[in-house]
Amino acid sequence: MNRKIILIYLIIILTLNFSCVEKKSKEGETNKSELEATSKTDTLKFTSGIRAIFQDSKGNYWFGSHNEGVSFYNGKSFEYFTTNEGLSDNQIRSIQEDKNGKIWFGTARGVSVYDKVKFTNYPSINNNPIFDWNKTNGDLWFNAGEEDGINRFDGINMNYLIFPKPKNKNADNADNTYGVTGISKDKDGKVWIATYAALFNYDGKMVNIFDHEKLNLKDNELLHIRSVLADSKGRIWIGNNGIGVLLMEGNSIINFSEKNNLIHPTSKRNGNKSEPGTLEHPFAIEEDSEGNIWFGDVYTGAWKYNGKTFVLNAITWTLFLIYFTNSDQFLHQLIRGIF
Repeated sequence: MNRKIILIYLIIILTLNFSCVEKKSKEGETNKSELEATSKTDTLKFTSGIRAIFQDSKGNYWFGSHNEGVSFYNGKSFEYFTTNEGLSDNQIRSIQEDKNGKIWFGTARGVSVYDKVKFTNYPSINNNPIFDWNKTNGDLWFNAGEEDGINRFDGINMNYLIFPKPKNKNADNADNTYGVTGISKDKDGKVWIATYAALFNYDGKMVNIFDHEKLNLKDNELLHIRSVLADSKGRIWIGNNGIGVLLMEGNSIINFSEKNNLIHPTSKRNGNKSEPGTLEHPFAIEEDSEGNIWFGDVYTGAWKYNGKTFVLNAITWTLFLIYFTNSDQFLHQLIRGIF
């Protein structure tokens, strides 16, 4: 099986598992580790679960755990890094690589970068918030926690950029905050930033805001964005908890789930559990190497869209159920099966 498709499987499964854990976790609990020092094993030792997976430019895999740090897999063994080795925190929320091959980790308490020798850490929020985004540069973007902005690294400093908040018309929404829930770059280099209460787009010159009105939501529908994907064809896919997938193509915005009859007729279009066969709670959206779009619904499993039809992937859904039954055993077997 194509390794990128396997990676999509893992990302969807693990994103769904921790989609709600993030808001429930207390910061004081994220610094616990079951690994006292760096060690090497032939299987993945994490027992708290995985929140982030990344394959670097050399083909190595990085696994970010819920509270046990990072594991590096080179094809032969797993090596572990925790706060003991310099990480900001043992809860890993995102992993990415810069043009120099350094690996960046978004943690629950700031950002850490690994240069193959040591870790360098940056606080999650800059004490001098910046309102003019054009005064900064850099291609690395990070979640800044449950705040009103996003972190951007310019090569020297981590800059905290404030979102230009829209006039939100659904103030009764309990999740009306601007904590970042997803970041995606399109083929033109524009950055799309999902937050609970709005979608932001930065084109290098100005920040564009897509709120309740611009996303063509109905009066009884609330924004609660949990994922965003800018695909290879220039389309923007937006996962909204309760009302499904929104699709933006040029100046057109439609409710993609509704158009494909994937919202139940009796749905209240909120965070409540949805019926089987629906796509109302897409917490993860990814594109594979063949151009298929994958959606991870927190209640109904993983869907694949090939451009014409939707398929609820039975294999992925089975793995998802097994994961909840026995996460440690499942991960060990799955990693051995993949590699």
